[in-house]
Amino acid sequence: MEAPNSLVSAVDVLFVLSGAVMVLAMHAGFAFLEVGTVRRKNQVNALAKIMADFAVSTIAYFFIGYTVAYHIDFFSSAQQLTLDHGHELVKFFFLLTFAAAIPAIISGGIAERARFYPQLIATFALVSLVYPFYEGLIWNDNFGLQDWLKNSFGAAFHDYAGSMVVHGMGGWIALVAVLLLGPRHGRYGKNGEVYAHPPSNIPFLALGSWVLAVGWFGFNVMSAQEINAISGLVAVNSLMAMVGGILSALVVGRNDPGFLHNGPLAGLVAVCAGSDVMHPIGALLTGLIAGGLFVWLFTFVQNRLKIDDVLGVWSLHGVCGLWGAIAAGIFSLPVFGGAGGVSLISQFIGSGVAIAIALIGGVLIYGILKHTLGIRLTEEQEFEGADLSIHQISATPKYDQ
Repeated sequence: MEAPNSLVSAVDVLFVLSGAVMVLAMHAGFAFLEVGTVRRKNQVNALAKIMADFAVSTIAYFFIGYTVAYHIDFFSSAQQLTLDHGHELVKFFFLLTFAAAIPAIISGGIAERARFYPQLIATFALVSLVYPFYEGLIWNDNFGLQDWLKNSFGAAFHDYAGSMVVHGMGGWIALVAVLLLGPRHGRYGKNGEVYAHPPSNIPFLALGSWVLAVGWFGFNVMSAQEINAISGLVAVNSLMAMVGGILSALVVGRNDPGFLHNGPLAGLVAVCAGSDVMHPIGALLTGLIAGGLFVWLFTFVQNRLKIDDVLGVWSLHGVCGLWGAIAAGIFSLPVFGGAGGVSLISQFIGSGVAIAIALIGGVLIYGILKHTLGIRLTEEQEFEGADLSIHQISATPKYDQ
């Protein structure tokens, strides 16, 4: 029996590693989505932030964050780390790509006016402490929250692939950062006028959307974390929510390409939580609602509330993630063709805990940084653009002469 067990372990490692690589590729999607959305003078900065954030996230999660969440460290010898073909190592790699999505999400909200190195410090703190604390509560049953929910309401908080654990956390932390930074100069007039900053490059924006959408099937399907637990239902539910998001964003957004290419992401954010328990029609409805919700809320936040969330990450990840957690408690019900085993009350409570941790953590980290190092570029630097102010080069220097 030893050889078959070893083979299964090796296949599991390959399976999880494939998922890790697919989600790693999603970070290129985050980068190009931001590159295409921001003004040309901030494109280099968008690329640099995502790359640097991933490196800092890796260090933070390897040395601190993974231990906070799962009580496991990697200070053993290499011989011990290769047990079971190094399954625990590739599991770390896979979950690291989730953790690194937190600063990648935030990056889109604070674009065009955030200082570079203070944001890297925030990334380290968020990925080592704030995000893993909630991750451990939900995915490792830390501190008994899940047991209490199960005993009190019949089921634990269900978040199969991170509607709230990843996207909701990132989106609600981003809201704090955006509010503390304030709007970009010239975005709003003294008398309430709204001045548009249209996307600089629709093809790059579309590329980012496609890379994210493709990688998302690794994000969701490989959340099984072992080959025997793989489910075609997760794949098809992800597909249906994705197209639902596309169609509703197309209609509600009135053919706007920026909304259209964020539509699939809204649907995929929302379906993460319940992708393993919904019927595909329930997933389609989840995506349809998420796509329309994103378009409406993005417009409301920018134009009515005058909150300058550049990529709409609170609307896309924070609110659509919250909707996804609630949708898991609705469309998992057998009456809707779902598999059951999810409590709507637990979904509300678990989501509320996520929002509380995100807001408190965000206020502490960004608040301290704002009052010590500072988190915002000067008005002159912002006017010149983050590319030249921080990186001393523009995205297309030969055309700028």
